Amino acid sequence: DLRDAVAEYLGASGYDVATAESASAARTLLETQSFHLAILDIAMPGEDGLSLGRWLRSKMPIGIIYATAAGTALDRIVGLELGADDYIVKPYELREVLARVRSVLRRVPQPAEPQGAKAETTANRRFISFGPFHADLDGRFVTGTNGTVIDMAKSEFDVLEVFLT
Repeated sequence: DLRDAVAEYLGASGYDVATAESASAARTLLETQSFHLAILDIAMPGEDGLSLGRWLRSKMPIGIIYATAAGTALDRIVGLELGADDYIVKPYELREVLARVRSVLRRVPQPAEPQGAKAETTANRRFISFGPFHADLDGRFVTGTNGTVIDMAKSEFDVLEVFLT
């Protein structure tokens, strides 16, 4: 199905992907794993994707893309007003989904990791976690314990980057 095709395509593009067949399955995944982005369909079994998106937005700093057949202007406006970072209407090209994923990940602060300083590279982006903070070296921002972006001058970030790398 389309969910599996998107997951396979994003996985082949270097992303770690997990899928869920319903909102309740997604909530279970989110309780045990950390995610940077969620691609949601509005028409999900049980709880709808809009409700899950609102819950996600209230709980964690995560990028949200609605990929759905609900394509009227009102559907798109509601999705974006409820907190989506992007909205794409079926049918869509997998390359477009990948481009939108990359775009959202460039803009959305990534969650902090609670362990000691650790460098990682994800989808051509460089991150360093230290204590309760998470530095995105390419996006040039730092997030705190609850994912809020910490305001820093360019020179302050430059100094921090020297100490971290």
